[in-house]
Amino acid sequence: MNFFKMKTTWTNAELIPLKLAIATIYIVIGSVFHRYLHNYYVPILVVFAITVVWSVYMWIVKMKKENK
Repeated sequence: MNFFKMKTTWTNAELIPLKLAIATIYIVIGSVFHRYLHNYYVPILVVFAITVVWSVYMWIVKMKKENK
């Protein structure tokens, strides 16, 4: 099974968790340089972790369903 040659399609609603994961990691990276977001590291990292796991799970399920 060549993992990188598998194709899948996504709707806009299915991309929301992935976009949220990307946005939260940008906030974490940006907040390293700003003290006013220092108190929000933990909630931001929790949101990032949840959305990454959710996105990867949806991606794997979708790949398995489409590439049978």
